[in-house]
Amino acid sequence: MSDPGPPRFVAVDETVQLAPAAPDPDAAYRWSLRDGPADSRVSVGDDAVIEVTPDVAGRYRFELDGPDGTATQTVRAFPNCNTAVELELPFEDVPDDVEEIDSVSVVGSFNDQLVGRDRPRRDTGRFVLDVELPPGEHHYGFCFNGDLGLQVHDSVTIPGPGRPRCGLETRIDSDDETDTLVVEADAAAAPDSEYADSDLAVEFVVDERDALPDAAIETDDRTLRVPVADLPERTRIHAVAVGERHSVADTVDVRRDGTGVTARQPNEPPAWAESPTVYEIFVRSFAGETLSATFAEIERRIEYLESLAVDVLWLTPILASPTDHGYHITDYFSTADDLGSRAAFESLVDRCHEADIRVVFDLVINHTSRDHPAFQLHSADVAGYDDYYARVPRERDGTGIDWAGEDAPEFYFNWERIPNLNYRSLDVRDWMLAVVDEWADVVDGFRCDIAWGVPHSFWKEVRERVPEDFLMLDETIPRDPQFHEAEFQMHYDSTLHSTLREVGCGETPASTVFDALDDTRWQGFPDSAVHLRYVENHDETRYLDDCGEASLRAAAAATFTLPGAPMLYYGQERGMTSQRGPMKWHDGDSDLTEFHRSLAWLRRDQPVLRDGSVEPLDLRVVEITKESETGEKAVVDDDSDVYTDDDDANDADDTDDNADTDPATDDDDAATETAVDDEDDTAESDSSVTIEIDDDPDRVIGFARDNGDDRLLVVLNFSETAKTVALPTAVGDTDLRTDTPLRKRYDPDASDGDTAGDYVVVDDVLICRPA
Repeated sequence: MSDPGPPRFVAVDETVQLAPAAPDPDAAYRWSLRDGPADSRVSVGDDAVIEVTPDVAGRYRFELDGPDGTATQTVRAFPNCNTAVELELPFEDVPDDVEEIDSVSVVGSFNDQLVGRDRPRRDTGRFVLDVELPPGEHHYGFCFNGDLGLQVHDSVTIPGPGRPRCGLETRIDSDDETDTLVVEADAAAAPDSEYADSDLAVEFVVDERDALPDAAIETDDRTLRVPVADLPERTRIHAVAVGERHSVADTVDVRRDGTGVTARQPNEPPAWAESPTVYEIFVRSFAGETLSATFAEIERRIEYLESLAVDVLWLTPILASPTDHGYHITDYFSTADDLGSRAAFESLVDRCHEADIRVVFDLVINHTSRDHPAFQLHSADVAGYDDYYARVPRERDGTGIDWAGEDAPEFYFNWERIPNLNYRSLDVRDWMLAVVDEWADVVDGFRCDIAWGVPHSFWKEVRERVPEDFLMLDETIPRDPQFHEAEFQMHYDSTLHSTLREVGCGETPASTVFDALDDTRWQGFPDSAVHLRYVENHDETRYLDDCGEASLRAAAAATFTLPGAPMLYYGQERGMTSQRGPMKWHDGDSDLTEFHRSLAWLRRDQPVLRDGSVEPLDLRVVEITKESETGEKAVVDDDSDVYTDDDDANDADDTDDNADTDPATDDDDAATETAVDDEDDTAESDSSVTIEIDDDPDRVIGFARDNGDDRLLVVLNFSETAKTVALPTAVGDTDLRTDTPLRKRYDPDASDGDTAGDYVVVDDVLICRPA
């Protein structure tokens, strides 16, 4: 029977694509609207793949007639929270280097970064584009003459609540007469919602592909029940939480056979991908300066990845391509000649598996190279290729290329060499599903390039096609929780990435790291989502070059000590500043490498760093000074016996005589305290010791990771000098990352027996246990 896929959950005015699964390009398919809201004016076209935009909240049921029968698919539309807004640019803000304006367009995530699609109007000294946007921050740019280099960037924040979240749990209830499948929904409101958790509604939808009769289903508030005897072989149950907005749908996939009932949740990652350390290799640069990069050469270096406690290896594209980076694919079924044969690639995968390292394959199916034979045949009007690529009107094109045909190929940004595939074509869907099948049994997961450029309908089909323990990682920038809905389990954390850049460059305080974490919940990502935490990748400049080593150490430590999947981009740990240059083997930074290595091994050894909650700590940065009778002040350094309660322990790790030197705070609210050392009876009478405290430090943050069984404290210092920090609780004596004694100071103002006044010196990162 024709299978159109799972139910879809959207907002009014949001376009959704519906398509037959595993399509036969030569078959005939016909869609119809079976029923919908009475006042809706939605209709369907004659194509096998359709796009519909619900105009009224309610439930729509579409019917698909195919070569093997008829099937239905539900689209549930909820009210939207969009706000009409004007994106404007005053004429005086047009860049000076725009000598003559031939065209203006506005590009942003709201229009998939399509240059030329949305043209602003001229209105009294300004360019204006009228759009409707959902709550949140939206970045955009006014682009002149189709040239992204001539662009004025801005952003607008639309007020409104975040998304609620929904999670499902299943169990079997038994009594004397019957067994019952029970599915319970746990609904949580967005942080800024006017709804309490208990106020949220929950809607269940049973997948229409499964033969479960409506009469067997009983729902009550947040619980769905079905007698086990009525369950077919497979039942997929979906649910959303609804407040001002609707949540990402959670799903349980229930199977029944002669041995009983089992349930799994497609939104959950495979166990090996819940919190792995990921290492990205830019394939053609990893072997170094002189050797040609091949699969065999990478295989010879797997021991290095083992030394870094790497769990997952992500390889940039390894298929045939005319480019070094490999994202311009010319053959999806052959490995690149310069890298080696398919057998050599499979040998590399086998070697990784021997080292307990999973391999993630870079799947590039939003576009092909324009040198791919399919695009060349498409451009030359060869029969059968006319709908392989998306096309746009000629007036939208700003490349100056005399494209074959009356219109122009569609591409994102200014990527004129990689035209977008057309997923409304059954031929393209069949082709790309064959690519998925070709590699899904060879590797352990896909990192999906430009995931936001491929329709949800296709990703949902891919997710059902790959093995159950397979990882789907999306590149979706800005990140979008809707891609977690039975599609991807791991997501680029573009929010934390940009925040760590801003903190590292001194543009925002370190505390905004917590705002980035809170954004995950506001966006509505379910707890099952895994976030890829990174400071750089092949598309970004090197963090070390932009922000310096001190900030790099703190930022890298953040990725390894926060929840999610920390990622290293090859050479980050070696001190590389070249974005895609040869790996620094002989001239790499060994100290920086050991720093990253120690973080990775500590994360592997301490489960709480993988599964613990995050609790921000109230920190104070402390500067200790001595003032003589003449009024001269000097900062107390690590070698001083003032405020040292264990000189032997502290001296064991005093490698920098100025490690706790800290410029005097200029915080007007800083408190000043005066005290003497309880243990130093020889303190000079002609001097006093002062403590200057910054209660709102810009460059230092701390948090606890707690999983109920263990608790660790983490302090990150983004500044170039060590900081003396007062923690809100007493701490142990050992830095767990270095396995060396902490450098402590003791506050003599603390009451007898109160060790909460302990001060610790933090160079870059401190990880310890409470006392």
